[in-house]
Amino acid sequence: MLHQRAYGEVISKIWFIRFQTTLRSSSQQVCVRLLPSPGSFFDEPVHVKVDGLSPHQKVELRSKLKDDKGVIFRASALVAADASGQVDLCRSPSLGGSYTGVESMGLFWAMAAETPHSKLLKKNVLGSMMVDIEVLHGDTGELLATETNERRFMTEGVRRIPLGMKEGRIRGVLFLPPGQGPFPGVLDVYTLGGGISEVRASLLANKGFVVLALAYYGFQDLPRTVPKYFDLEYFEEAITFLRQQPQVQGPGIGILSISKSGDLALSMASFLSGISATAWINGSNANTVVPLHYKDLIIPSITPIVENVTFSPSGILDIRDALPDPETEVNRGSVIPIERSSSRFLFAASEDDRNWNSCLFAQQAAARLRHHGKENFEVVMYPRAGHFLEVPYMPHCPSGFHPAVGQVVVFGGEAKAHHQAQLDLWRRVQDFFRKHLKGNNTGEKATLNTRGLRSTIQASTLSSASPSMAPPRTRMKQIL
Repeated sequence: MLHQRAYGEVISKIWFIRFQTTLRSSSQQVCVRLLPSPGSFFDEPVHVKVDGLSPHQKVELRSKLKDDKGVIFRASALVAADASGQVDLCRSPSLGGSYTGVESMGLFWAMAAETPHSKLLKKNVLGSMMVDIEVLHGDTGELLATETNERRFMTEGVRRIPLGMKEGRIRGVLFLPPGQGPFPGVLDVYTLGGGISEVRASLLANKGFVVLALAYYGFQDLPRTVPKYFDLEYFEEAITFLRQQPQVQGPGIGILSISKSGDLALSMASFLSGISATAWINGSNANTVVPLHYKDLIIPSITPIVENVTFSPSGILDIRDALPDPETEVNRGSVIPIERSSSRFLFAASEDDRNWNSCLFAQQAAARLRHHGKENFEVVMYPRAGHFLEVPYMPHCPSGFHPAVGQVVVFGGEAKAHHQAQLDLWRRVQDFFRKHLKGNNTGEKATLNTRGLRSTIQASTLSSASPSMAPPRTRMKQIL
């Protein structure tokens, strides 16, 4: 009896070992391929394929990265292999998870932070971001295969030069493309919150632009907090420095801005010389937060209306309507007189921007220019996109801490629409700078650029008769 029991235990162990070996063998046949290679730049797509599965086998794909603050971002997709046992995210739809449908880069743009209200942080672009891709069995959860995508920020030959005391009082990082140039020069201003953002600047340098990522506070020996006023002469010094670089082609440079830096960009274009192209992303057409000083000129900041602050359905502060209409009589002293400028303007606004009514501000800015007989602008609006329109595949940030408010606020947007807007705007910004940083283009009529989202762009004409008109809730459009 004991002999039979021992024999049975041996047989059971043998079958268990064979079963485990079969599982391991099956897992070893599955592989993840990242094409054209496991390494890529952050703003470039990656072709994700999984080979070695059983025909029509269901699997879960997961992505994960850790940002420079230690926050984990994740996304997932439930997919089924085709008849040959392959998953190809360029044609295999997600049946559930972080997104649905065919989205070749869904595992990247659909990432969400495990820590609520977190925005992906990359401090130093000399290092890469590592995205782990996992394939799990759809029924058992067994890990079948893994691969890592190294997402870089600087191409070979790009030079990253931190600015110090010898450059005067300006602080930031200068990015120089490979070669002697000359190249178009761009001042990247990312102001509110302090410090600088090197991500846009480095990726733009990869495309052949000299970019100065400029800091104003919260960086090196600069003041740590928001100053009592913004000094336009500081930005004038930065513009002069950038224009004097031997790699920069003249005569003018471009300004790339977002949020609070948008009104700073309009002020620079209005009062300073040497600016040929100004890209304004979800900004304001009036001075905000603190007064602006330039020599003997002071532009007051527009005063928020606290009573207009509400709460989102999830209980987060919604400050979209806290900033009043700049064109009302009481606020007109804060409006930037952009009709003074000879710069070209690109106004990009998200229709679900909950930081403030950037669509209204973009329309008012364009109407002001047209009212003064100028056609030196173009406007594009993005439906269902939120406040922080950044580089492609940057995870959407629907809410976060607002440094001027001192609390968490909602920033708006839906992840997929926001992703599509970032793709389109990144191409559009590059085309805008390449076109208008080639000599004096003052007065040249803007042309419609529909590359990327051609089927969803609808042209329309903006009348200057009503500068304060409400933004249309329509499909994405470019207004000439």
